[in-house]
Amino acid sequence: MRFGIEFIPQEPFWRTVFYVAQAEKGGFDNTWITDHFMNRNPYTTMAAIALYTERITMGVGVTNPYLVNPVVTAQNIASLSEMAPNRVILGIGAGDKTTLGLLGVEMSLPVRAVRECVEITRTLLSGEKIKNYEGKIFKIQKAKLAFKPAGRVPIYVGAQGPMMLRLAAKIGDGVLINASHPDDVKEAISHLKKGAEKAGRDLSGFDVVVYTSFSTHKDREKARKATLPVVAFIVAGCPPKILEKHGISLEKAEQLKKALNEGKWDVAFSSVTDEMIEAFSICGTPEECSEKIAKMFELGVTQFVVGSPIGPKVYKAIETISKEIIPRFKEK
Repeated sequence: MRFGIEFIPQEPFWRTVFYVAQAEKGGFDNTWITDHFMNRNPYTTMAAIALYTERITMGVGVTNPYLVNPVVTAQNIASLSEMAPNRVILGIGAGDKTTLGLLGVEMSLPVRAVRECVEITRTLLSGEKIKNYEGKIFKIQKAKLAFKPAGRVPIYVGAQGPMMLRLAAKIGDGVLINASHPDDVKEAISHLKKGAEKAGRDLSGFDVVVYTSFSTHKDREKARKATLPVVAFIVAGCPPKILEKHGISLEKAEQLKKALNEGKWDVAFSSVTDEMIEAFSICGTPEECSEKIAKMFELGVTQFVVGSPIGPKVYKAIETISKEIIPRFKEK
């Protein structure tokens, strides 16, 4: 049972480094740094983290094959691995269609793009040369890193849909699943099993990582209030099919989305219902959160990641998780 913590590098690097160092001392095993063109570079952030930590494993969660060529991604993660041998993970996912669209980039054949990206980066990270690679997405005449990573770099696949989940089970060392509800996690794991079975692969040793929108505080209402903005944006971008699955009114979801688009933050956040919070976050007192985390591990999750907002105050939330939640599982 491992615990991870996710950070969006939108604050000064020293603050993220401070939080990760605190998390390491508190018993967290992994930290995941998101990759978005509007925020600070994840590799630069992780390089700073490497200088101020000793044990915690760092992962980019996740980079996509469209904005950065896989050869450059291999170069980036290999360079980081030289600074922190055997403490680095590469997370690769298709990215977000809307975000890519802002840059005029088409999300073409996402499952194929991720597969080719994993093939290319894994080959280069092993020290081998790529010659005359002819994929549907990438064409590489010749490429080889002039150095080899100091240690092994596992590759995890960020996956949501059935096809990407099955691909993750076939070619990944682990999977990153954005889900906070047990039903969604259960369904995702069923697709992983199908993918592994088709590939004739045993999933023992395969890391099933669940990314959650998380918030904890001894005062349940304070924990709930902290998660409102995150849940509001999740609901606004959620397909109707998923909303209906969780019994969420499409009319209320549309009203919430309209308020966000108009910049009416108070209206949008106050529109978040208990059903929405239950479906798209894990929040509450340490005791309540621990019960929900236990269900995740029972389903087959091997790493539980606490993501934004973490709690009303990040520093205090990390302290609470370290003292009141992680020990419940590490001591078993």
